[in-house]
Amino acid sequence: MHSKESNMKLVVVGLLLGILMSAMDNTIVAAAMGTIVADLGGLDKIVWVTSAYMVMVMAGTPIFGKLSDMYGRKRFFMLGLVLFLIGSALCGTAGSITQLSIYRAIQGVGGGALMPISFTIIFDIFPPEKRGKMTGLFGAVFGISSVLGPLLGAYITDYIGWQWVFYINLPLGVISFILIAMSYKESVIHSKQRIDWGGAFTLVGSIVCLMFGLELGGQTIGGKLYAWNSPEILGLFAGFAVLLIAFLLIERRAAEPVITFSMFKNRLFATSALAAFFYGSAFIVATVYLPIFVQGVFGGSATNSGLILMPMMIGSVVGAQLGGQLTSRTSFRNIMLLSAVFFVAGVAMLTTLTPDTARLLVNVFMAVTGFGVGFSFSVLNMSSVHHFDMRQRGSATSTSTFLRSLGMTLGITIFGIIQRNLFSNSLSDAFGGSAQAASFGDSRSALTPEARAKIPAPVLEKISAALSSSIAHTFMWALAPAVLALVTVVLMPKDRLLVHRGAARPAPGRE
Repeated sequence: MHSKESNMKLVVVGLLLGILMSAMDNTIVAAAMGTIVADLGGLDKIVWVTSAYMVMVMAGTPIFGKLSDMYGRKRFFMLGLVLFLIGSALCGTAGSITQLSIYRAIQGVGGGALMPISFTIIFDIFPPEKRGKMTGLFGAVFGISSVLGPLLGAYITDYIGWQWVFYINLPLGVISFILIAMSYKESVIHSKQRIDWGGAFTLVGSIVCLMFGLELGGQTIGGKLYAWNSPEILGLFAGFAVLLIAFLLIERRAAEPVITFSMFKNRLFATSALAAFFYGSAFIVATVYLPIFVQGVFGGSATNSGLILMPMMIGSVVGAQLGGQLTSRTSFRNIMLLSAVFFVAGVAMLTTLTPDTARLLVNVFMAVTGFGVGFSFSVLNMSSVHHFDMRQRGSATSTSTFLRSLGMTLGITIFGIIQRNLFSNSLSDAFGGSAQAASFGDSRSALTPEARAKIPAPVLEKISAALSSSIAHTFMWALAPAVLALVTVVLMPKDRLLVHRGAARPAPGRE
């Protein structure tokens, strides 16, 4: 028994390291992004560093979830680790934003396995009375990783080199791999199913077409203008529509679809997954643009931009832990209502950012936003699998994770376009549409303290004001998904986790 408990602890440590590594990857890169852009150039392509990762996470998540139900969690968690580490090693060698985006895509394939399978394993190996505590712990790792990520990423960027924000994944991943390989002995209860490759390819293809259409529309790339009504952009949108229709038709006939739509007949699952989508689409905006706000408006170094995220991430740790503990005391809906109110309030506060905003106020805004989103990391994972057994948990978790990733991907793409256009328009207004405005369109010049020192004060003030205005207005647009998250939570049923002595699985209940 003692050996079994020791093995379980080692499994938990291995899973926590895997989640820490993959969750930290987003924030550690966000903190270093200003310096990466200043070094490699291509601010206009910055969204692809994040979007490429997110697209491949989406591609891998439903497939790995289904495979884990079919053939076991262990082998596919370990495969995800290997792919993630290969991508991390390649990212450190990138010589351009384009290369970095491609290598981030490789990371994303692995990341598509780590998150959903980790949470599924926790539900497999722990009884109901311990799941709240464990999912709270795992949810808190999102927050801890996001505190550690910006700080570690900022320090490494300032004193070692941005390449090492990717290399830091290697030792963590190797330790996680060894612990899972040696300690995790999984159940042999699996469900033999067929992989719906047609559904997987058409779904990912439709999303890629949509994102390329949105990203390229109205842009001049390589001297060529891709107008919104150009054949290329219209063709991408047509491809999105055709592939999406094909996906829906394929899923209706597939014996084991990528996304099991019958799961959405369960109201708790449907609202939990949809809420995850809206939370992801709004929260990613804060994660990406606040470090750029700090460096480009406040004039800080990468370390400052990392520190500015810390209150938000500390708030998310508290929210995740509190959410996990409350699941045994009240309904999922009640917990998420508290979460959504704080989240909407936090995003609303971020819309008021200006170059004159006090640092203390920014910290308060961050803490409120982080506290609100923290609950979603632990509670929504529990509620999404609440009514499913071991043979369906992988699919349920991966579908919920997929929708969160989809929200994040579309969020950073759409809001990235909005911020870019707002920034460009603000620059044109500030400089009267002169050539000087165009020269600062790629605001690398305002992202490092060394470069800022060389810009005349009146010019720098206009650039900072334009960047600040564009980011604040982008947060205003991000209020839409935050409010929709609140509406979705209101529609959740009052199911709660009922724990009975000797219970082997959660029982559906009403508060």
